[in-house]
Amino acid sequence: MTAVLSPVAPASPFDLGDDLAYRVWRTWKLAHQALRVDDLLVEVADPMALTPDERCALLARCARCNMALYQGPAQAADTAVTRALGRQLGLQRLDANWLADEDGVSHIAVSSGSDGAGGFIPYTDRAIRWHTDGYYHPGARRIEGMVLHCVRPAAEGGATALLDHELAYIALRDADPAFVRALAADDAMTIPERADAQGVARAAQTGPVFSTSANGASLHMRYTARTRSIEWKADEATRAAVDFLARWLDSDHAPVLRLRLAAGMGLVSNNVLHDRAAFVDDPARPRLLYRARYLDRVSGAAATKPQETAPCRAG
Repeated sequence: MTAVLSPVAPASPFDLGDDLAYRVWRTWKLAHQALRVDDLLVEVADPMALTPDERCALLARCARCNMALYQGPAQAADTAVTRALGRQLGLQRLDANWLADEDGVSHIAVSSGSDGAGGFIPYTDRAIRWHTDGYYHPGARRIEGMVLHCVRPAAEGGATALLDHELAYIALRDADPAFVRALAADDAMTIPERADAQGVARAAQTGPVFSTSANGASLHMRYTARTRSIEWKADEATRAAVDFLARWLDSDHAPVLRLRLAAGMGLVSNNVLHDRAAFVDDPARPRLLYRARYLDRVSGAAATKPQETAPCRAG
């Protein structure tokens, strides 16, 4: 991945110097955005063995909206579902964090504290603000894709909000291209080091919010709305961009989709913006989600031109 303002392929919509390419892509993007949750939803009989039509439907939604939702049968807990679904959609390079199981899939549930996860907000019942996954990773480990599979929902609450990060890019660029320029700087955002009893558990990571693939075809966003353990570049341009984005995300203008994942339901995405509401568990049936994070994008999902709206083939 390279910064957005680095030289990119001709006709990249993310090149601030190519307004025509941006306008063509913007028109296509806004015409194809999801307006409701059902626009993203695909019913699947077996997520471990998608039919050609199911696979194509998921890929097409990811191409247009960077995400798709699926509803399959409520099955016994097995992380193989998550990994098998990812493989069928081109997600191969699983990124296992230190809290993941041996197969690289994380069990997202309220931690008792004995497993070391209790200090991390995904493993609590608290709300999580807008973010993309892996914003604290180095550039070589950018999380490009993700599968989130619901085994059991919470007794109350726990709704998920979703927002295509390319729509956030459009809002920023339309308001002021200088916002994009500031957030594409290599030193725009720093996550300070994390220390534990053994010393430095994770080194500080500095990088851009927006970056593109080498050919300029796809956009990556690295972001968190948290206000602690984050350092923004101390200049007026960056502060203005960050403030605009935070206000826009919390406004009625942001095309946010909200849903509560049910058992057997899941999200596959190119690491879009998302948040989580606080929830209350049933002690007998606590909330459990499987999360698989990848260094790949969903296959066929780098559609940045109107002619690239049908990326999949049956079979």
